[in-house]
Amino acid sequence: MSKSEPFRFRLDNATGVPVYRQLIDQVQLAIASGAMRGGDQLPTVRQVAVDLAINPNTVMRAYRELEIRGTLATQQGLGTFVSLKRVEPDHVQHDARLSRLAAECAARAGAEGFSVRELIGRLADLVPDNEPES
Repeated sequence: MSKSEPFRFRLDNATGVPVYRQLIDQVQLAIASGAMRGGDQLPTVRQVAVDLAINPNTVMRAYRELEIRGTLATQQGLGTFVSLKRVEPDHVQHDARLSRLAAECAARAGAEGFSVRELIGRLADLVPDNEPES
């Protein structure tokens, strides 16, 4: 990513995917595609919150989760940067597809008059007792 063109987040409120999850997915996809590289600086929490008209805690949650995964590193007083650790594209694409599928299922369940909790309960019933957690 060029220094003159800062990374910009975009939200899609029609997907049903939580905002923090959209932020995470966008960072991971940008890294996997090469649009962002190790050492690139992300916008500040405040700047993202202002630009997207969202709560700063939502941005903090996304940045924190990415930091826990080793994708981002925050340096006190300097900002948040892409870690030098490589994000595997297969994992990123898998995670993004699963997020979209979950959002589609939740939206369809809602349109049919079911709550997300009811959907989760029914999905849990489908898991065999001997299936290992991933």
